[in-house]
Amino acid sequence: MTLVRRLARPMLAAAFVKTGIDQVRGAADIAPAAEPITDAATGLGLPDDPVLLVRLNGAVMAGAGVLLALGRAPRLASIALVVTAAPTAYVAHPFWTEKDKAVRAGVLEDFLKDVGLLGGALLAAVDTAGKPGALWRSQRAGRDAKRAAKLAAREAGRAAHAGRRELQLAAAKVA
Repeated sequence: MTLVRRLARPMLAAAFVKTGIDQVRGAADIAPAAEPITDAATGLGLPDDPVLLVRLNGAVMAGAGVLLALGRAPRLASIALVVTAAPTAYVAHPFWTEKDKAVRAGVLEDFLKDVGLLGGALLAAVDTAGKPGALWRSQRAGRDAKRAAKLAAREAGRAAHAGRRELQLAAAKVA
């Protein structure tokens, strides 16, 4: 792991860990604002208790943040952070509901910070640490298989041609 990754992952993860812990601790206070999202989530087969869903979201966010900070399954952890942080940003910073320009500007700034963190998590989700990604590996395997099949077909054609030639020579000697 490069020095940049060793430093950047914990730096990015710190905000998610703190936000996740705050959600777990203050779920009862956050749940009323989160009800529009938690109501939609119950259609996905999740429990219909908003407090429980806020706690679950916070626990996943904190756990994924710790995994990212430690460099354990960083891509999967980053995806979990994106999935949990997006509804958090929507619920925590609804700047579109504010009428006062000064308050709206402050809430918008906080919302944009959360969007920036989401962007960082998305970048971490696609960071392969210099190793080829799954898509590249699968495309490469397909190209290699195609090349091997073409080579095998060419070799089989040559072998068949040589066999026919041997057969013709053997038939000529017998006749």
